[in-house]
Amino acid sequence: MSIRLFDSKEQAVRAFIPRESGRVGMYVCGPTVQSSPHVGHLRSALVYDQLRRWLTHQGLAVTMVRNVTDIDDKVLDNANADEPWWALAYRMEREFNAAYSALRIQAPTYEPRATASIPEMIALIERLIERGHAYASTDGSGDVYFDTHSFAAYGALTNQGVDAMDAAADADPRGKKNPTDFALWKGHKSGEPESASWSTPWGAGRPGWHIECSAMATKYLGSAFDIHGGGLDLRFPHHENELAQSAAAGDDFAGYWLHNGLVNIGGQKMSKSLGNSFFAADLLAAQRPIVVRYFLGSAHYRSTLELHETALAEAASAFERIEGFLSRATRAGLTATTTVPAAFAEAMDDDLGVPTALAVVHDTVRAGNTALDATDSANGAAAAGEVRAMLDALGLNPESPEWADGSAAGDAALGALDTLITSLLEARAAARANKDFATSDRIRDDLAAAGITIEDTPDGAHWSFHG
Repeated sequence: MSIRLFDSKEQAVRAFIPRESGRVGMYVCGPTVQSSPHVGHLRSALVYDQLRRWLTHQGLAVTMVRNVTDIDDKVLDNANADEPWWALAYRMEREFNAAYSALRIQAPTYEPRATASIPEMIALIERLIERGHAYASTDGSGDVYFDTHSFAAYGALTNQGVDAMDAAADADPRGKKNPTDFALWKGHKSGEPESASWSTPWGAGRPGWHIECSAMATKYLGSAFDIHGGGLDLRFPHHENELAQSAAAGDDFAGYWLHNGLVNIGGQKMSKSLGNSFFAADLLAAQRPIVVRYFLGSAHYRSTLELHETALAEAASAFERIEGFLSRATRAGLTATTTVPAAFAEAMDDDLGVPTALAVVHDTVRAGNTALDATDSANGAAAAGEVRAMLDALGLNPESPEWADGSAAGDAALGALDTLITSLLEARAAARANKDFATSDRIRDDLAAAGITIEDTPDGAHWSFHG
């Protein structure tokens, strides 16, 4: 095994060596469930699903933790009298899980909610206070802050000095020693629901955002684990603060830090402030989930993903070429089982090089089609086996059982379409038999205009979508 990953902390590609031979512990920052998931959430979750699948393919046993932040300023802000914060959080959590499921993003080994780890957060804060790296506010507010000037390594993840940082804006500065100090615990304020408050030695309140992930990661993976992942937008301040508070408490924490790139909409960074967020439901309504998965995973995980007007259509055309080849191979009875090509494995081992790996998939599809055109069953079967193996590794095999439970509406629509096209093909066959080539050509041209490719074989005509 020669997997290499880009470590954001070291700013270099490093050989991936698990702490425990044959096993990997991975923590991924999951959603803050204050509103519906957007395409950026799906892209990030898919990246780490691709990584997890590849690590598993390479023989490693992966324990993956992806948290749910169900208590947060934004969750409280978006709640109302008709839907309390905990009900909003649960409803949004279900939306996220439905979108993940649609894309066949595998469920994590553990998916803890922040509210279920409050005792671990309090214990971690107590350790930081004992070590002199945190302090309770003296104004009676119940706030507790991390003392950024007490920890010399603060800024190590993003390679910046504390004096050059902007003031932390995650909490009221009412009891801070330094502007960059960030909240570990937030004292209860008037107007906030009593249900969003827990008792502590410093008074009632709720956790700060950063302490949540440090506590949950170590609760489920131990004080030292292999990989910490998340979106590039989390690198600072969230991951910087996670690393600082965990290291200051005496934990080795993550061995590798991975960050996936963000999503641009029409050349602009997607953000709520710009009003250009593209929600998961819209994306899944625009294309089949397997095509959406192909699109979201087609760019290198560290690059910016461009979502433009024709992006999904281009992805659909590319994926339909793969499906078309597999359909041809299946009709020809070519079901050879094999492993992924060496070039594919090398690409995936090299910092999860999915774009290069997909190029290998398409090269193999072209070679397979050429073999089938030449009635070369041996090479056609070999190509089909390799394509299926590669798609299995990427979670994109349309023949896999995980994609077999499509929606009833989609299955019904496809069945109706197949019935209509089969009827037209029978009419075309009858016209050709009667040498009525004008009618035969018209049917073929009408189907082509609708995006349907007809393949004439000794066993009759077959149809598929063309790209």
